[in-house]
Amino acid sequence: MSLNIEAKKAAVTEISENIANAQTMVIAEYRGISVASMTTLRAKAREQGVYLRVLKNTLARRAVDGTSFSALADQMVGPLVYAVSEDPVAAAKVLQQFSKQDEKIVIKAGSYNGDLLDAAQVSELASIPSRDELLAKLLGIMQAPVSGFARALAALSAKKESEAA
Repeated sequence: MSLNIEAKKAAVTEISENIANAQTMVIAEYRGISVASMTTLRAKAREQGVYLRVLKNTLARRAVDGTSFSALADQMVGPLVYAVSEDPVAAAKVLQQFSKQDEKIVIKAGSYNGDLLDAAQVSELASIPSRDELLAKLLGIMQAPVSGFARALAALSAKKESEAA
């Protein structure tokens, strides 16, 4: 079904707005994927704050023209799903994890911080812990000495009580 010119302009505007603050864009081929799998992928992307969209490649090329993602324009061939995220690793992580569940999702390329990434580099990017994971680890490290001190204090208090009795 062909889009009229106004619908195409609206689609390009929507895409441009979503990639304006993004740090990462990953494109993957989805040839032969079932509707149920695509619905699951969209739900996982939504959970991670990833903008996921199936687009006409010509519209996607227009949307990325003049942005840090313009290097991806040459890779935009075939049936593609576009994943965009403000988190540097979220888009790569969502598509990488889902491609392990459904082999019909094949990562073609990505772009991070203006650099073009091939499929192997996207996989490496996906292996980096997300910001939230790193913050959780940092919090755990910071809490460890405090909880250890609290246990030692409780043990000392129990010892003093047993000596007094």
